[in-house]
Order: sequence, then C-alpha cells, then structure tokens
Amino acid sequence: MIVVEGLQKRYTSGGRPLPVLRSINFEVAQESFVSVVGPSGSGKTTLLGLLAGLDEPTAGRVYLDGVDIFGLTEDGRAEFRSRNVGFVFQTFHLLPTLTAIENVLVPLELRGDYDGARDQAEDLLVRVGLAERLAHYPAQLSGGEQQRVALARAFVNRPKILFADEPTGNLDQGTGEGIVEMLEELNRVSGTTLVLVTHDMALAERAHRVISLSRGQIASDRRGVTAG
Repeated sequence: MIVVEGLQKRYTSGGRPLPVLRSINFEVAQESFVSVVGPSGSGKTTLLGLLAGLDEPTAGRVYLDGVDIFGLTEDGRAEFRSRNVGFVFQTFHLLPTLTAIENVLVPLELRGDYDGARDQAEDLLVRVGLAERLAHYPAQLSGGEQQRVALARAFVNRPKILFADEPTGNLDQGTGEGIVEMLEELNRVSGTTLVLVTHDMALAERAHRVISLSRGQIASDRRGVTAG
C-alpha cells in the first residue's frame, strides 16, 4: 500500500543545508497498522507529511496504492487524497466558521457524497463523545474536543490510508483509549492502512510494527509488542 524509496528532505538554515530525513526506505503492506516513534527533531512529522503528499521531498519517491504521488500535480495530489487518504493533524486545522458537524462533512462534500452524509458525520461525532457539541464552533470547544472533531473528519470518508500525527496527544486517558479503539477498528474492520506518529509508547506498541527514527534515519523497524 505504501512504498518509500530514497526519501530525503533538507531545509536551509543560515545559508547551510539542514538535513531532516536521510534516504528513508520502507514498505507498508495493505491493512497494516504502523507506528512511527523517535525523539523530537528526528523527522517523524516531516515523514508523515511527505507520505501524505502534503510537502515535497528533496529527493526520493512515495507510492500510495501504486500511485507515484510526486508524479502528480499539486491538484492531482489533492484529488488523490480526497478519495484515498485521511490525515489527523496535531493542530486540528478545523474551519472556524463551520460547526463541528459541518467540519466533519467537508471531506464528503468535496467528493460530492451527500447521500446519508449527515447521519454518518453525526454518528462519528457521537462515537467520539461529542453528541452534545454538533452545533458548536471550534472556538466553543476545548482542545481535546477539537481533536475529536478532527479525528471524526479523518474517519468520515473511510480512507484506504489514514495518517495520524499524535492522535491522542490532547486527550485524557479515557477519551484517548476510545480513540485508539476507533483507530484499531478502522484498521481491522475497514481494512484501512494506518500510520501514526506518537510519543505514547503504549500506543505505539499496539501497532503491528514500530518504526523508530533517529537523526532523520530509521534506527529500528520491529514488530509491536502487543500486536495481535
């Protein structure tokens, strides 16, 4: 489902190149659940953004479901993501002028999927514990509630691939556990390939596979301890 070949990313700082990712290579099988861990500055979030085609690499290729995403135009990548990819950002990226349910409906409306869309969005918001917040705007929600709206939005189109950046980082333990169970259900029942970045090692070890980054390189690639 995901093939990464020679992926590199460099920025320029003070007139000098600053390497963030150095020749990353790996493959992820369809329906896998993979966690990416590593210290701050190891390149985790940069890697996730490149895998989703949200940024462009300095060198290398990423294939999603057989498609060379950097062989597509920017509009082509956006179209591909709308039909195949979900992404949960650390900073939510909710639209401030839309209510919780309207934010969740955005991916379906962009695809032109209107049949049963509102019921589907409402069901997801209920499942993440926001039954009483459907008509609330982001400014009226706590950080944890905004995170749950963002998760529901990412789930709503049942993507082939879901990328999640610290999906439980702003949640209390009980809510976080519920979100993890939803992620695992999406992977197990819908066959969604799941790749997440996390500092939570207990969550990371629930994945089928744990990739550890260090200084922009893969330091280890192993099976999750609690993967069933």
